[in-house]
Amino acid sequence: MAAAADVADRGAGRERGGIQSIERAFAILEEVARSRDGVTLAELSKRLGLHTSTVFHLVQTMVARGYVRQMREGRRYRIGRPLFALAAAARDEIELISLATPVLEHLSAVTGETGHFGVWSGGSVVVLAKTPGAGAFQMASSVGPLRPAYCTGLGKALLAALAPSQLEHYLATTELRPLSPHTTVEPERLRRQLEEVRRDGIAFDDGEFDPEVRCVAVPVRDFTGRVAGALGISGPIWRLSLARLQECAALVRAAADGLSGELGFTTNGAGPGEG
Repeated sequence: MAAAADVADRGAGRERGGIQSIERAFAILEEVARSRDGVTLAELSKRLGLHTSTVFHLVQTMVARGYVRQMREGRRYRIGRPLFALAAAARDEIELISLATPVLEHLSAVTGETGHFGVWSGGSVVVLAKTPGAGAFQMASSVGPLRPAYCTGLGKALLAALAPSQLEHYLATTELRPLSPHTTVEPERLRRQLEEVRRDGIAFDDGEFDPEVRCVAVPVRDFTGRVAGALGISGPIWRLSLARLQECAALVRAAADGLSGELGFTTNGAGPGEG
């Protein structure tokens, strides 16, 4: 019966267009998570309609990665600690989004431009929250896709916060490709730009990522003083002139300071009640 169900499951996986082993692995994780007292291979096989050997190989892979752990008694399996770490990280991002969104909404309302909040992700920037402005011709950007750090306002604000060794590693492992005629592709010139960002606390993108778009961004800090992300606005160059960009910079800085305050940061770098 299990073998027949296994065959049917393979067919269903192909019909859904998914990757069969990944679908099965997630099904196993979900079933293990539901079992507060742990679950055996035989129980998993019966509940999921998979052959015991199939379940065994997938579970052993997850055990090796730490996402499932085997209890010492009874040959039962439970969820491993790395999965809780992933859940905690996701919760932190959700909290960041919930705090950043109203700040961005206000910033977009007062500037008329698209607001963004992004965080560092493996050498790139991922936008977690975005709000449209009231002006016509809003940016068609979206939440989620990775963006290069070296030629975006958000990215420069985050790069400037890296330790010297981290920045050098980034420059040594990242190709500074020209994405527009204005993209900075010389490492030394980028270093100088980042020194200005550290000094002034604000980053600009003057058509470097998209030749038709300008951006301004400011780092956001948490209660430890660590840069937790960056907040900024972007708009078309014909509307967001250099003079207008400077005007909006003060509004972006105020918004970033407000969000930093929400995260517990104070001007002396101490959290609430400290220092």
